Amino acid sequence: MTAPDQARLHVATSIDDAVAVLAEAGGAATPIAGATWLMRAPLRDEAMRPLYVALGRIDGLRHVAVGDGEIAIGACVTHAELAGALGPLADCRGLAAAAGGSANPAIRAVATVGGNLASADFAAADLVPALLAAAADVEIAGPGGAERMGLEHYLAVRATLEPGCIVARVLVPRAGRRSAHARLPLRVAGDYPVAIVSLSVAIADGTVADARIAVGSVEPVARRWPELEAALAGRPLDAEAASRAAAGCAHVFQGRDGVEASGAYRVRVLPALVRRAVAALADPI
Repeated sequence: MTAPDQARLHVATSIDDAVAVLAEAGGAATPIAGATWLMRAPLRDEAMRPLYVALGRIDGLRHVAVGDGEIAIGACVTHAELAGALGPLADCRGLAAAAGGSANPAIRAVATVGGNLASADFAAADLVPALLAAAADVEIAGPGGAERMGLEHYLAVRATLEPGCIVARVLVPRAGRRSAHARLPLRVAGDYPVAIVSLSVAIADGTVADARIAVGSVEPVARRWPELEAALAGRPLDAEAASRAAAGCAHVFQGRDGVEASGAYRVRVLPALVRRAVAALADPI
């Protein structure tokens, strides 16, 4: 086990520099940005790595570029910065709420978008379900160059990516949809939500033409809820009806047990979160 005072830190000056150092070190190095997940590693009895590669000074990872058809979010953009950039955009309400309501103000000021996605053992990340609902892609920088992939695919393969691969950008399409984000925190759980529901819908002729719904913190990895998506399609936005539909298909989740809540409780609160989220969706844009 590496002691904290024995771990080395390399401050990367560019994406290429970070990729090269991480690739050369193999599995012995870890990229960091805000390091909020790393700071709690001793509480999880996790060993320190011999080398950490800091990404926070790479200018190319620090910006949010808002375009007409797509938003490009640098991996080192903090939650607070993302909430500020997206707050004025009516079609990004869900993602802005996820960034602006996660954890607490101190954590939001340093925790990054890339860190939220790359921390495979962090089940309660707010941005993951919000980005799933937003149909986001992830751009990975690695020894072989840049690769763009859907977020769902990234979540499935992130633990198997070769050394040197880092999240560089998150790309969110803009399609005039309505979105919302609902979470249930408990005081005993600190800042972590017991369950999260993120929704994004397209409305046509007063009914749901398409729905993307994602659930976080209930299972070890956030995922879509296709059964509820299908149940809402073709129907008017109605919070109570959506909650009943959610109750009818919540059994598809296998809730994870934790010190703050049982798996069964995480699943049980989903219909109420769906009600809250759909009620927010019904607000005029």
